[in-house]
Amino acid sequence: MCKLLADDGWEVQQAIDLRRAKRVLAEQSFTVGLLMVSESTDASLAEFDAFLRSHENQEWVGCFDAASLARPGCRDLILAHLFDHHTLPFDPARVLVCIGHAHGRALLRERVIAVDAPPRQDAAVVGPSAAMTELLRQATRSAPSNAPVLICGESGSGKELIAQFVHQHSARARGPFVAVNCGAIQPGLIQSELFGHERGAFTGAVGEKRGFFEVADGGTLFLDEIGDLPFDLQVNLLRFLQEGTVSRVGSTKVLSLDVRVVAATNVDLEAAVSEGRFRQDLFYRLNVLPLQVRPLRERREDIRALAHHFFRSFAAEKRPQLKGFSRLAIKAMEAYPWPGNVRELINRVRCAMIMAEGRLILPADLGLEAPAGPELQNVLDDARQKAERGAIFSTLQQNGRNVAVAARQLGVSRMTLYRLMVKHGFHAAQ
Repeated sequence: MCKLLADDGWEVQQAIDLRRAKRVLAEQSFTVGLLMVSESTDASLAEFDAFLRSHENQEWVGCFDAASLARPGCRDLILAHLFDHHTLPFDPARVLVCIGHAHGRALLRERVIAVDAPPRQDAAVVGPSAAMTELLRQATRSAPSNAPVLICGESGSGKELIAQFVHQHSARARGPFVAVNCGAIQPGLIQSELFGHERGAFTGAVGEKRGFFEVADGGTLFLDEIGDLPFDLQVNLLRFLQEGTVSRVGSTKVLSLDVRVVAATNVDLEAAVSEGRFRQDLFYRLNVLPLQVRPLRERREDIRALAHHFFRSFAAEKRPQLKGFSRLAIKAMEAYPWPGNVRELINRVRCAMIMAEGRLILPADLGLEAPAGPELQNVLDDARQKAERGAIFSTLQQNGRNVAVAARQLGVSRMTLYRLMVKHGFHAAQ
């Protein structure tokens, strides 16, 4: 076989066992691998399976004796890892044609990866769109400064990823990056969580506790959902931004800390200032370096690059035979409006990678079908609004209009629920 391949113009390297094959593959890359197996056992097939799982960068063609093909383990191996297979003794002409086809497929895959590869390795901060290019330019320029950053964007659009990008490209990259969701902490505990407390400061304070500000000393503190920070605690944050100091609950000692604050919000803080829900002076202190993350539906050029990035990120969870996305799947993703933004894209891709049964992910694996027309989309939007309103109404009714309990059951913060209640015309219990 080696002579036939060489005579046909192929460059060939031979390895007589898996140990030598691993050494050859570590030293040189190949587009196609030819596996010759005879008189196999269940144990040897398991070894081949582990070997092929570790070397999926090239296409594989297998040649097996009839007895091996009768083994369930061999059939599983072929379906999971191989481009094609032949029965020993093989037909040389057919094997040569098959290797040519496998080589062509490997080249096609290399081209797809080259086109869709992200321009940088920062986690999910990828995409060729003008909006993402400009955002990363601004984030890169903001990174070296110690001034506060305010990141605005819809829920799930990737605000925390941008905050991590700013941190990783700053002089603080070796320091801690501490992320806090201000809307997810119980109001009675948020001061203690942010600023820490001394032993005996309140009932249950059995020991001293470092707050998130202290933990982030020398690094970056990311305050997500900053619009949900209680009004009375906003002055404490303002004091830190002005003076760089905090005091633990129950202590008069002032701690000087070196922390850069990066905040994020999915609400209009200027409107919140006008309504008296957010301090104007704090808004101006936070909004020194503003960054705007556009929703995914406004940067559709990024969808393909993001999808391939997540496919590589979760490669360990996929079935071995799954190689990527079908052309129809890419078109379906690019046509979908992505109300859940990047977070929804991650979830759909990850689910499809686990559930897909073929070699390529199809639109149905992503839970997507052909794009709906404008009229159908309006119907879907109306249905989504009615479902949201119904869920809020029934949850409030079940809990005697107790907003705190209803928010916990719905899995949102109290401030988010208040906003949804205003949106749908509900009023809190007096």
